[in-house]
Amino acid sequence: MLQRFFIFCSGADTDILSTCTNGERNKYMGIGATVFFTAVMAFIASGYALYTVFDNVYTAIFFGFIWGLLIFNLDRYIVSTIKKRDSLKSELLQAAPRILLAIIIAIVISKPLEMKIFEKEINQVLLEEKNAMTLANKEQLALQYTPKIESLNQDIANLKKEVATKEAETNALYDTYITEAEGTAGTGILGKGPVYKEKREKHDAALAELQALKNTNAQKITGIEQQIAGLDTDYAQVVKNSQPIIDGFDGLMARINALGKLPWLPSFFIFLLFLAIETAPIIAKLLAPKGEYDYKFEEAESVVATWVTQKVAQRKLVMATDAEMNQEIYEDIKSEEELYRYKREKAQELLRLQADSFHKTQVKGL
Repeated sequence: MLQRFFIFCSGADTDILSTCTNGERNKYMGIGATVFFTAVMAFIASGYALYTVFDNVYTAIFFGFIWGLLIFNLDRYIVSTIKKRDSLKSELLQAAPRILLAIIIAIVISKPLEMKIFEKEINQVLLEEKNAMTLANKEQLALQYTPKIESLNQDIANLKKEVATKEAETNALYDTYITEAEGTAGTGILGKGPVYKEKREKHDAALAELQALKNTNAQKITGIEQQIAGLDTDYAQVVKNSQPIIDGFDGLMARINALGKLPWLPSFFIFLLFLAIETAPIIAKLLAPKGEYDYKFEEAESVVATWVTQKVAQRKLVMATDAEMNQEIYEDIKSEEELYRYKREKAQELLRLQADSFHKTQVKGL
C-alpha cells in the first residue's frame, strides 16, 4: 500500500508500471517519496511562517496544509512531465524551466524554516531594533514637548530672578540704614536720626514689596510647575500608547529583515539543502538510465499518436472522396432535361404569383 501511494506521488502511469520489474517500481517509489516529503517540509515551513503572521495555530495549519498540497501538486507535475529522451541535451532543455521553478519553491520553503532555526538570533536582532526604535520614538515625541517645557522653565527662572533682584535691592537698603545708624556711612552721625528713619521706611517698603513679590511669583511658579507636570504626564502617556506598536514589531517581514542581518553562510547552506531536496526528483530522473517503464510509456504514446494520425488522415480522405462523389452526382443531375423542365415550370409559376400579388397591391392603392 505504501509503495502504491509513493508511486502515485511520482506521477507515473500505474497501469504501465505494474507490468514492469520490482526495480523499476522501487525507482519510482523513491521519486514519489521525495515528492511527498518535500510537500511535508513545505507544510511545516509555511505553517510556521503563517503562524508568525496570524498568530493562530488553526489558521496556520489550515493554510499551511493548502500550501503543502500546492507544492505537492507542482512537484508531482514537474516530475511526471519529464520524459526520458535519447539525448541528454534535449532532456536538460525540457528540465530547465522545471529546475528554475524548483529553485523558486526551495527559496519559498527554506526561508520560514531558517527563521525557526535561527529564532533566538532573530529575537536578539529584533530586541536591539526595538530598543533603538524606543529611544528614537521617545526623542521624536520629546520634540513636541521639550520646547514648551523649556519655555516654562525659563519663565520660572525669570520669576526667581525677579525675586532675587528685588531681594538684593532690599538687602542693599537694609545695609544702608544700618550703616546710617552706626554712623559708618551716610551722614556719619551715630544714632537713629531723621535720615535713618527715612532710609528705614524705604527699606521696610521694599521689604513689603519683596514679600508680596515672593508670594505672587510663588503662585505663578506653582502654576507653571503644574503645567510642566501636565506636559510630562502627557508625554509619558503618548510614549506608553506608542510602545505596544514597537513591541509588536516582530511580524514576518521584520523577521525576514532580521534574518538578512545575520551571517549569510548558514542560511545559504540551509537553502542548498532544500534546493537539493526539491530538485532531487528531477535530478534523479535525469541521471537514471532509460528503463523499462520509459520504453513502455514511449510505446503507449507512439500507439496513441499513430492511431490519432491515422484517424485524421482517414477523415481527410473520406472528406475528399465525398466531395468528388458529390461533384460527379451534381454534374449528372445537371444534364437531365426532365429536371430542367420541372425547375423551369416552377420558376414560371413563381413569377406569375409575384405578378398577381403586385397587381392586387396596386389596385388596393387606387
